[in-house]
Amino acid sequence: MKIRVGLGFDVHQLETGRDFYLGGIKLDASKGAVGHSDADVLIHAICDALLGAANLRDIGFHYSNKDPQWAGKDSKYFLKDVTRMLADKGWTIENVDCTLTLEHPKVNPHIPEMKRVLAPLMNIEEDDISIKATTAERLGYVGREEGVNAYAVALIKKD
Repeated sequence: MKIRVGLGFDVHQLETGRDFYLGGIKLDASKGAVGHSDADVLIHAICDALLGAANLRDIGFHYSNKDPQWAGKDSKYFLKDVTRMLADKGWTIENVDCTLTLEHPKVNPHIPEMKRVLAPLMNIEEDDISIKATTAERLGYVGREEGVNAYAVALIKKD
């Protein structure tokens, strides 16, 4: 058996009046993330962690923000497709561990729903997904509510 670990990071600017998608769900928030697709920073970080672990480059390589076909695209599509790419190479996803950094909205009440949405996209159990959230204690772009970021670590295996 072969195992690999990948690390993903993503950041998006926040803007008043935009929809805010996080972990595959739409949150009620006064600001939303700016991006070419739906700007789901959590899914983008998970995709990068998975792609990195499998040595398949990064999300921007596969879904360029210069390509109009991805404009406004639901990021759940990307995660399902990344999962397929890994499976095509013989990899299975064992678990993902994620950390979000943002001031508002509070994420903890939404974590169970995010896990319910994300698990089937990766063909794993909800218990194989860890999502944590923290603030930046009002420091930096996150603290000023100008942006949101996410980190993800993924473990994959090949028998």
